[in-house]
Amino acid sequence: MREKMEERIIEENVEESKEEAQKTTVSQSNAREKKKRPAWKEVLSWCMTLLAAFVLALVLKNYVIINATVPTGSMENTIEPGDDLFGFRLAYKFSEPERGDIVIFKFPDDESQKYVKRVIGLPGEKVTITEGKIYINNSDVPLEEDYLKEDWVRATGPFSFEVPEDSYLVLGDNRNDSYDARYWENTYVTKDEIIGKAYFTYYPFSRFGSLYQ
Repeated sequence: MREKMEERIIEENVEESKEEAQKTTVSQSNAREKKKRPAWKEVLSWCMTLLAAFVLALVLKNYVIINATVPTGSMENTIEPGDDLFGFRLAYKFSEPERGDIVIFKFPDDESQKYVKRVIGLPGEKVTITEGKIYINNSDVPLEEDYLKEDWVRATGPFSFEVPEDSYLVLGDNRNDSYDARYWENTYVTKDEIIGKAYFTYYPFSRFGSLYQ
């Protein structure tokens, strides 16, 4: 009985040795195959990886995200001159801009230029500006604007705007020094001219953070 058990143990050890040997052979074979792989295939593999990364970056830049730099103080203190912004191009593909959104858009008087302003009037609304206060649809209560840089004392009205359908009235946060809808020849920004919604400042790093505090 003991001899049979010893024989069985020996047989199991032999089988295990065979399996280990087969694994070693396969590993060595794979290693040889890798060594035999032509250099041009390695180069092609790297090129394909770089090409895929480039295409992905191109798609993100042109269809998903947008970077913008604000050169003026028209949006202070929310956005300082020279701030770099991150925007999302798809923000309004399935929804509409809301009052208070900061949008990146093609300047209606010259679409080769990009502007950044805050949405104040929505499609179909009547917007009245009197003595530096904004009233929506003849409301008795002025719009609350805690984002303004300072007391609004320049071009404070009276203004009256009838916002067309599919268009928006936008103004800067620094109303005393903002070239916005109050002065433009083409007063309103159409939805087609809106490139995306600005979300946060990413440079300089000391100002990194959301635009909506």
